Amino acid sequence: MAYVITDECIACGVCTEECPVEAIVEGEDIYSIDPDLCTDCGSCADVCPVDAPQPEDE
Repeated sequence: MAYVITDECIACGVCTEECPVEAIVEGEDIYSIDPDLCTDCGSCADVCPVDAPQPEDE
């Protein structure tokens, strides 16, 4: 199961530096996570100031 980035994202970019598999990319308005690359480690969620990355099933 992968993480997804919710609309709470403020596009600060902090999460991209923490992703060990480079699954996070900058989108037009918010960042997104490639579900095929995401290893569900939660590193992005740990550093996000607005809790935008969430487990996909929530």
